[in-house]
Amino acid sequence: MAEPALNGVVETPSGKGRGDENFPVGSWLIRRDLRPHVHAFYRFAREADDIADNGDLPAAEKVRRLERMGSVLDGASGDDAPSAAAMRQSLRATGVTAQHCHDVLTAFKQDATKLRYRDWDDLMNYCRYSASPVGRQLLDLHGESRATWVPSDALCSALQVLNHLQDCAVDYQQLDRVYLPAPWLTAEGAGIEELRAASSSPGLRRVIDRLLDGTDALIATARSLPGAVKSPGLSRECAAIVALAGRLAARLRRGDPLAMRVKLSPIDFALATLTGLVRGGRA
Repeated sequence: MAEPALNGVVETPSGKGRGDENFPVGSWLIRRDLRPHVHAFYRFAREADDIADNGDLPAAEKVRRLERMGSVLDGASGDDAPSAAAMRQSLRATGVTAQHCHDVLTAFKQDATKLRYRDWDDLMNYCRYSASPVGRQLLDLHGESRATWVPSDALCSALQVLNHLQDCAVDYQQLDRVYLPAPWLTAEGAGIEELRAASSSPGLRRVIDRLLDGTDALIATARSLPGAVKSPGLSRECAAIVALAGRLAARLRRGDPLAMRVKLSPIDFALATLTGLVRGGRA
């Protein structure tokens, strides 16, 4: 029996969109016929993320809404989760597995209930569900070999950690969620409460740099992705995203995410696009 619909719409849009991301989403480099499916997946993931980040919902309600999205994705009737219904239609049209969508829902259910992380492996396990499915969805949509998953997972995980560092203060202050490993902070003589400060202490800065060290290693692995992708447009987009990841990591090395919003500039995007055009598409 299908799960009954919740009262009203389960999704709680934040107003964020593709233009708020650190990477292009279904840009003109992607095949025209595939762009609507890329956008459908983005909207599905965005709506799920917005539920997990909604400060007005208790954890149990977040999980219930995310599970409802999964039910609609799998065919449950109802119009209370429109992005999930649209994603279901996209999967039917393309033949791509629904597993990547369910993995994303797993990550956001974890966001609703897990507020602290132990170490790098704990964080990478989260990225396996929150970030890796994004790249895998795109690769499967293009019919790419699953051999590309390793560098794609590395790239998506790097972008996820970079985003965590950008938002480390607001995540703690608004959601009491901290992705910086708590034992690392303790080892550096820093406390989680320092994320409320106007600038990073030396100990907190060392933790940020340690996370950037791990991110740099992921980006190094990701550099093989453009050459492994057969689709010329997707290869170029991957090359651009790898370049953006490197630029954002460098900006976070120089900037303090507590003191300011460390982000990419229009010049960063322009130069990364140029890099994609030059280095991608060679396969």
